[in-house]
Amino acid sequence: MPKQEFPLTYLQHYLPEAAASPVLALLQQYKVHLTITRERKSVLGDYRHAHQHAAHRISVNGNLNPYAFLITLVHELAHLVTFLQYGNRVQAHGREWKQVYRMLLTRFLEMHIFPADILASLQSSLHNLPASSCADEGLMRVLRRYDKKEEGMLLVEELPEGALFVLDDGKIFKKGQRLRKRFQCTEVKTGKLYLFSPIYEVKKVS
Repeated sequence: MPKQEFPLTYLQHYLPEAAASPVLALLQQYKVHLTITRERKSVLGDYRHAHQHAAHRISVNGNLNPYAFLITLVHELAHLVTFLQYGNRVQAHGREWKQVYRMLLTRFLEMHIFPADILASLQSSLHNLPASSCADEGLMRVLRRYDKKEEGMLLVEELPEGALFVLDDGKIFKKGQRLRKRFQCTEVKTGKLYLFSPIYEVKKVS
């Protein structure tokens, strides 16, 4: 099964040490049903609000490093708190959500949990928070420094033009030119063109 459920105290294995206690307090305060999932390429986490007899549900990818895990969890908690305050009357990543996310995130920034480079990146984005951590390319590059490195894995932007790379599903692509914010890449087998984020992680084909 793709999802694993653990006692809340098990979260200490996924979070920076200093963040464990305040995070657990928030999860208990809002009665969150937390699920740790396998890696999802399209999202790092998600939130589903409570209904009838179901509790608020948050899921976070379990492969994230502790700092990325904390940031993602705070992002989803901001959705929960925004829903409690405004229901479905506001946009998912609108002004109200950004206000709540900024408030929660600032609380953790003040606890001296993050290394200097992550702290600086987070502080620089506080004035205009992106809808997703994945959308904040600068932050994603910094967070990647704290990932466990897998041999042969690179960001698309780190590959030279013309290099071949393979995805988890076995499809092989050839890197092309950058078109504004993304790289145009060709699937070798079909010749179809696809656009890849510069910070999408792929495996280089030797």
